Amino acid sequence: MVKRPADPANGSAPAARQVPMRDFSRSLPMSLLRAREAVMRQFRPSLREHGLTEQQWRILRALAAIEAVEVTELARTAFLLGPSLSRILRDLEARHLVERKTAKADQRRSMVSISKEGVKLMASVAPTSEAIYAEITRRFGARKLAELQDMLGALEQSLAELGGAEEASSEE
Repeated sequence: MVKRPADPANGSAPAARQVPMRDFSRSLPMSLLRAREAVMRQFRPSLREHGLTEQQWRILRALAAIEAVEVTELARTAFLLGPSLSRILRDLEARHLVERKTAKADQRRSMVSISKEGVKLMASVAPTSEAIYAEITRRFGARKLAELQDMLGALEQSLAELGGAEEASSEE
């Protein structure tokens, strides 16, 4: 239990910093962040073994599902800010894991795709990744995990129309 400092207004009673909000531990953003952290703690060691950051892995995963994508769309898909994505793409290009080409329709835009080396790296990470998913499924339950993913998708969909004041990012 945390002791609160004395409240000078009434002598010895603790100063309450009551804000008319739900308890911090019941905050939806914090609950989602704690759950994300618990999940990512399972995957980080494997990513580190392969010399990948979470953000690099997100980019490779996004690119593996498509042939090529414009950089701005990749930033939206991978939930990364443009400047961060540019830096990460430079690193992935230097490792020959992605390829960048100028878009035919608009020379100012570039298209990104996963390279053969990137696909090979993903293939080497995949068995461990799938084993981690299997363990999460075993511990949490297949039905509950599917329901959770459905519920998170429904939450995202229901809030999509609200938009937001700022573009969300899960950079770090």
